[in-house]
Amino acid sequence: MAVSSNPFVLSGARPHYSPDRPVRVEHIFLDLTLDLAQHQCWGHCHLHLRPLHPHVRHLRLNAVGQRIQGVTLQHQIHPFTYDGEHLDLALEPNFPLSPDQSLLLTIEYHLDRPQRGLYFVDTTPPQAWTQGEDEDSRYWFPCFDYPGQLATSEVRVRVPHALQAISNGELRASYPEGDWQVFHWYQPQVHPTYLMTLAVGDFAVFDDQWQGKPVTYYVAKERADDARRSLGKTPQMIDFFSRIYDYPYPYPKYAQVCVADFIFGGMENTSTTLLTDRCLLDERAAQDDFRTESLVAHELAHQWFGDLVVIKHWSHAWLKEGMASYAEVLWFEEEYGADFAAYYRLGELRNYLSEDSDRYRRPIVTHIYREAIELYDRHLYEKGACVYHMIRQALGDDLFWKAIQTFVKTYAHQTVETVDLLRAIETATGRNLLPLFDQYVFRGGHPDFHVSYRWESTDRLAVLTIKQQQVTEGVSPLERNLFDLRIPVAIGTVEAGGNVSLQTLTLRVYEPEHTFYLPLPQQPSFVSFDAGNHTLKTVTLEYPLPELMAQLRHDPDVLGRIHAAIALGKKGNLEVVNALATALKEEPFWGVRQEIASVLGTIRLDQSLEALCCALEDPQPQVRNAAVEAIASFKSAAAYNHLKAIAKHGDPSYRVEAAALKGIGMIAAAKPQPKPSPEKVLKRLRSALDTRQGWNEVVRCGAIAGVGYLKELPEAVELVLSYTAATVPQPLRLAAIRTLGAMGDRHHPQLRQILERLEQLSHETFFLTQVAVVQALSQIDHPRVLAILQAVGDRTSDGRIKRLVDESIAKLKNALGTDERLKTLETTLSDLQKENQTLKSRLEHLEAKTKATHADAAAN
Repeated sequence: MAVSSNPFVLSGARPHYSPDRPVRVEHIFLDLTLDLAQHQCWGHCHLHLRPLHPHVRHLRLNAVGQRIQGVTLQHQIHPFTYDGEHLDLALEPNFPLSPDQSLLLTIEYHLDRPQRGLYFVDTTPPQAWTQGEDEDSRYWFPCFDYPGQLATSEVRVRVPHALQAISNGELRASYPEGDWQVFHWYQPQVHPTYLMTLAVGDFAVFDDQWQGKPVTYYVAKERADDARRSLGKTPQMIDFFSRIYDYPYPYPKYAQVCVADFIFGGMENTSTTLLTDRCLLDERAAQDDFRTESLVAHELAHQWFGDLVVIKHWSHAWLKEGMASYAEVLWFEEEYGADFAAYYRLGELRNYLSEDSDRYRRPIVTHIYREAIELYDRHLYEKGACVYHMIRQALGDDLFWKAIQTFVKTYAHQTVETVDLLRAIETATGRNLLPLFDQYVFRGGHPDFHVSYRWESTDRLAVLTIKQQQVTEGVSPLERNLFDLRIPVAIGTVEAGGNVSLQTLTLRVYEPEHTFYLPLPQQPSFVSFDAGNHTLKTVTLEYPLPELMAQLRHDPDVLGRIHAAIALGKKGNLEVVNALATALKEEPFWGVRQEIASVLGTIRLDQSLEALCCALEDPQPQVRNAAVEAIASFKSAAAYNHLKAIAKHGDPSYRVEAAALKGIGMIAAAKPQPKPSPEKVLKRLRSALDTRQGWNEVVRCGAIAGVGYLKELPEAVELVLSYTAATVPQPLRLAAIRTLGAMGDRHHPQLRQILERLEQLSHETFFLTQVAVVQALSQIDHPRVLAILQAVGDRTSDGRIKRLVDESIAKLKNALGTDERLKTLETTLSDLQKENQTLKSRLEHLEAKTKATHADAAAN
C-alpha cells in the first residue's frame, strides 16, 4: 500500500508538554443558572486549591470568552487581570500559603452565547449540553484545563421548570426555586476538568440497574420507543467490562443522555456519557446497524480507560482511545463470537490504513501538533485498537488480562503515560514489550508484506518468500523502516472427508526479504500467512490458484478466507469467478460473503454479475448491500435492471435501499445503451426524495448521492441545491452539501452557482455544517475555492476544521499545479491576509482601550 506523502505536522505545530502545577485542585463546585432561550449562563465557580509549596506567587486559569465579574480568595476580594483567554491572579509575598491549608478561590462570571464548551440547541423544547474534550471546558467555566489535574466536582444548576439537568455523579437534591428547577449533582471520585459535563432538556427517562447502581437512559420524548432497543444492553456490558478488567464499575451511577446536534458520536464524561441522538435505532435500522452497539460499548469502556485511569497528557490518548476501540472488538467477541470480532477488527485495521495512505502517517505517541484535537484520528483509535490486540497476541490471553488488570488496579484514580502500560505489563508478566511499542507506537507505519509460495515436489519443500515492501532503500539501517516480527504460518491439509489439519510454524521476519524452505511430508492444501491475522500489516499473496481456492474454502480463520478471496480477485479469470460464486453461496459467515461480493464487483465478466444477482437474495443485509454496490460498479443496462426493483420497491434494510438509489444514479451517468436515460432516473430519484423520509434520512441520503452523479442535468444541480436549505433535516442537508462538491468540477456550467451556495454555507458556525462544506469544497479543483477555504479557516476556532481546511488547501494547490490563476489568487490571498491582520491589530487595540476605560470606571 502506498504511503501518504502529506505530513502530519503542519505549519504552526510545536512541542506540547504538561504545564507546571503550582497548586492541586481538590474540588470544583459550579453554581450556575442557564437561560436556554437567550443562550446565557451565569453563576460562580468555586475552586478548592492546595498549594504544592509556600512560594506560589502567581495563578493562571484558563477562561475563554467569559465575562469575569469578580474574584475572591479566601472570601476576600482579590485583584485579577483577564485577557479573554487567561485569568491571572498575583499573590502578595506576605500572602499565607501552606501545603497543609486549602484555599477557596471563587470566580463570578457570565457567558453570553459561548462559542464552544457549552452549546445551546434551539430544538422544541430547547436543549443545552457541554463538551470538554480536548480543552474546551475553559469555554464554560474557569479552570486549570489540562488532563493531568484531577479533582472531585459538584454542579448545582438552575434551569426552567419543565427541563431536567444531568451531570456527573449522584443527584444530591432536586427542588423548585421560583421560576426555576434546581438540580444538585456531586461527583465523589476525582476526574479531570474535560470530563465534567452538564446536559439540559426535556427527556423521557428509562431506569435500569447493575448490581444496585442506577443505569439510566435519557432521550427526547418523541424517541422514547427507541431507547431500550438502542441502549438496553448497557447493564450486560457493565458486567462484562467489570469482569474482564477485574475492577467493578467505579461510579455511583451510569447515565447515557442522547442530545441533539452533538458534535461527536459520544463523550465519556465521568459516570454520564453524552451520545448523539442519531444513534437511536428504530426497528428497521436495528437489523443491520451495529454502530450504536459499538458506540455504547466504546464510551462505557472509557469509564475504566480514560475516566478511572486518566491520561497525563494528550500525546498518550491512545491508551484510552485505543482500548475503548478495542473494547468494541471485545464486546462483539463476547456477544456474537470470534468470527464477528475478527471481521470487525479488520474494519478497524482498514480505517487506519486508509488514513495512513490517503491522509498522513504519524507515530501514535507524539507531542508535536498545533492543537491536541488533531491527535484524535484513526491512528489514535483504530491503530491503537490493533496494537492492543497485538499485545494480547504477544502475551496470550491469560497474561494479557493479567497485565491489563494490573494496569487498571495500579493506576486507578491516577494519571498515566505510555511507559506506565509497559511497566504494568512487565510487572504482571515479566515481558518487555518495548520492541513492539518502538515499532508500532513510537514511530509511524506498519509492514507491507508480499508473500509468494511454491511447492517443490522433488524435495518436498514448501518455499515461502516474504518481502517487506515498505523498506526504504539507500538509508541507514535505523531509518530503513524494517520490522522485526515473529509471524505464525499455518500449513493446512484437507484430509479425506473434508477435515482440515493445521500445522503452525512461527517464522522470524526481520530482513527486507526472506526465503524459507519448509520440509513437509506432503504438499499442503493451503498456506495461511499470519495465521489468525493478528499482526497489524498489509499483505499481498502471490499463491498458485489451487492453494488460494483451497484456502478460501477451508481456512478456519475468516480473515484468511478473506485474504484468499482478495488474492483470487486479482487473477480475475472465469475459473476464479466460478470459485467465488460457489463460495458466495456456501460460505457460512456473512462477513466473508460480503467481501466476496465486493471482489466480484472488480471482475467485469457476465458471470460475476450473475453471481452478484444471486447475492441480492442473501438473508444478511450487509451482503445484499455489498452486492448492490458491486452491481452498480458495472454501469451497464443489465446492472440497472437488477437494481431497478430495489430502487423502486425498497428493501428491508435502509442501507440496501439507499445503495440501490445511489447505484442507479451512478449507472445512468455512464449512459449505457439502450437504457436507462439520466432524465428517467432523475425522476425516480426525485420521487424517492419526496416520499422516503425515515430513520436518519439514510434512504434519502442515498437518493441525493444518486442525483449527484447526474451533474450534466441542470435540474439535478437545482435539486441538490434545494436540499441545502436550512429547513431540510440535518442528515439529508449535510449529504446534499457534500454532493454539491461532487458535482462541481471546474468546467461545470453551473459551477458559479455551486460555489456561491457553498460560500454562503461556509458562514454557518455549526460544526457538522462546516465539516460538510470543507469536504465539498475539497472536491472542486478551482482557484476560487482557495479563498473560500481560507476564509473558513480564519473564522473558525475549532482545530479540527482548521486542519481540514489546511489539508484541503494543500490538496487543491497540488491539483491546480502551476496554473497562472492560482498564482494570481495566491497573491490576492496574501494581500487579504495582511489586510486582515492589520484590521485584527486595530480591533485588539480598540478592545484593550475599552477594557482599560471600563477598569478605570469600575475602580472609580
